[in-house]
Amino acid sequence: MALNKEPILKRCRYLGISPMVMGISKESNRNPGANSRKKVSEYGTQLKEKQKLKFIYGVLEKPFAHYFEIAEKMEGKTGDNLITILESRLDNVVYRMGLSLTRREARQLVTHRHFTVNGKRINIPSYRIKVGDVISLYEGSRSSAKFKDVVEQTASRTVPLWLESDKANFAAKVTRMPNTEDLDYETQTHLIVELYSK
Repeated sequence: MALNKEPILKRCRYLGISPMVMGISKESNRNPGANSRKKVSEYGTQLKEKQKLKFIYGVLEKPFAHYFEIAEKMEGKTGDNLITILESRLDNVVYRMGLSLTRREARQLVTHRHFTVNGKRINIPSYRIKVGDVISLYEGSRSSAKFKDVVEQTASRTVPLWLESDKANFAAKVTRMPNTEDLDYETQTHLIVELYSK
C-alpha cells in the first residue's frame, strides 16, 4: 500500500484547507494559500481542487479516477455523487463517528480489524457503507484504553446528520447517504468535473 509521508500542515497550507479538516487541532501559523504569489491557470485551479479531495480522504490517483467514473454513471450531479462516494468510505465513517483522531488513523484501525459493519468484521478502508448499515467497534476492542482516550479527545467533534450515533456502544447507524451540505470544508467539485471532461 502506498504511503503519503508529506507533512500534513505544509500540504494543508498549499491546498488552502484548515488542519482541523484533517483532524489536527494545531492551526497553521500562516494563512492557507498565503504562499501562492503567482497567478494560477484554470488547469492549475482544477488540479488543486482534485488534489485537495485526494489529500483529505487519503485516496490515490487510480482509485480516485475510478470513483469519478462511478460518480458519472450515477443519477444526479457528478460532483455531488463523488462527495457521496468519498464520504461513504468506511475509514471516513469511522473518523466521522469520532472513533479516530484522523482519517489516516481510521484507515489503520479498519485495516487492523477493529470495526464491524452489521456485525461482520471488515478490514477494507475503502468499503462503501449503505443506508441502514450499523458500524460499530469490535467487541474485543471496546475495553481498550486507546479507544476510550480517542472518544474523550473527539467528544467536541460534531457527528454528521447522516449518522445516528450511539456513543455508549461505540456505534452509529447510517440514516441516509452523505451529501455536499454535510461537509465541514469548502469544495468546488465542478472544477474536478471540468478537469476530467477535458
